[in-house]
Amino acid sequence: MLQVAHIRENKEVYVQALKKRNFEAESILEQVISLDEERRSTQTELDNTLAESNKLSKEIGLLFKSGEHEKANKVKEQTGDLKEKSKELSEKLNAVSEELNQLLYTIPNIPHESVPAGKDEEDNEEIYKEGDVPVLAEGSLPHWELAKKYDLIDFELGNKITGAGFPVYKGKGARLQRALITYFLDKNIEAGYTEYQVPLVVNEESGYGTGQLPDKEGQMYHVQNDDLYLIPTSEVPLTNMFRGDLLEEKQLPISCTAFTPCFRREAGSYGAHVRGLNRLHQFDKVELVNLVKPEDSYATLDKMVEHVKEILKELKLPYRVLRLCGGDLGFTSALTFDFEVFSTAQDRWLEISSVSNFETFQSNRLKVRYKNKEGKKELVHTLNGSSLALPRVMAGILENYQTEDGIKVPQVLVPYTGFNMIN
Repeated sequence: MLQVAHIRENKEVYVQALKKRNFEAESILEQVISLDEERRSTQTELDNTLAESNKLSKEIGLLFKSGEHEKANKVKEQTGDLKEKSKELSEKLNAVSEELNQLLYTIPNIPHESVPAGKDEEDNEEIYKEGDVPVLAEGSLPHWELAKKYDLIDFELGNKITGAGFPVYKGKGARLQRALITYFLDKNIEAGYTEYQVPLVVNEESGYGTGQLPDKEGQMYHVQNDDLYLIPTSEVPLTNMFRGDLLEEKQLPISCTAFTPCFRREAGSYGAHVRGLNRLHQFDKVELVNLVKPEDSYATLDKMVEHVKEILKELKLPYRVLRLCGGDLGFTSALTFDFEVFSTAQDRWLEISSVSNFETFQSNRLKVRYKNKEGKKELVHTLNGSSLALPRVMAGILENYQTEDGIKVPQVLVPYTGFNMIN
């Protein structure tokens, strides 16, 4: 959520910046400023009314002590009127504040100056590419056929148990999945991240805190009886661990990693591009979350990008990095780099990670602050990234490592799997 003070100070700058997102902000920012003025004037009037009421209450006490009961009772009538007025002002203040917050919830983050303008994913900028695309033998298969051939993943069984988008991993498929999870976590811990095991369901406040609500409400599984949500990513519980905290500067940076299943309804996802592991309702992911001082956040973002690069280099998968354009940028993000692995059998790029800087957009909702050396309270910057989302990494390995004799296991994973070939 944007800070109202910053909107007042930078309205025209924000209007122009949000055009990169194809978001017309002029009218809504004017409404924010107007509501904020009403909120502040109401707050001032309420404060003055309460102060006057307190002053008269003290006066009443003195009058009764001095025996001036008639005068005291007349003043008492005034306090009754003031109490009624303060009640009305308090109700008005709550209503205006709620209206202001609901309006702020609809405004996306301000894109970083390096974000290119653009309409959709076709306008994203490729900024890095590494790895040679393997030349596969004639008759090479996409991962969903390889999974069936080698009995690694059973999509039909998952459909029987739950429905489409909930696959069952079997045998060496399950062991390869587990190997990837452990390898990712080990790499993150080596890089200085602390591992957490977090809840898979969160309350509504947590969903609002990191910006999934109300923006992505339709994509989240909602447990209505308990008003809880299945997590779409461990970013939500990890970041919300610090909701409302006032941190000391020496505690920063805070670096967290977690493995969790993730749940997304992905409504409206159909067609050939969502076959197999390409698009699931439940999938495994290892996540990175950082809380840092504002001046350190973009250096931290660069480190996160290099960290994901190192993992993909070790897996020896061909990949590229994209800087997302304004039209494809996530609601909460100021700057996002997407990683895509090349799926040789499908002859297309598959997104496997997003690494993003949210600046103060999440921390303002979460009220996560730290006390700097001067004793001033400041909002932290939050960042997150996938390291990595499992399904498309698995798809990339199965397709790119397939041979006539079977599927090779990336060398870096062999100590985790205990086997170097699937056949």
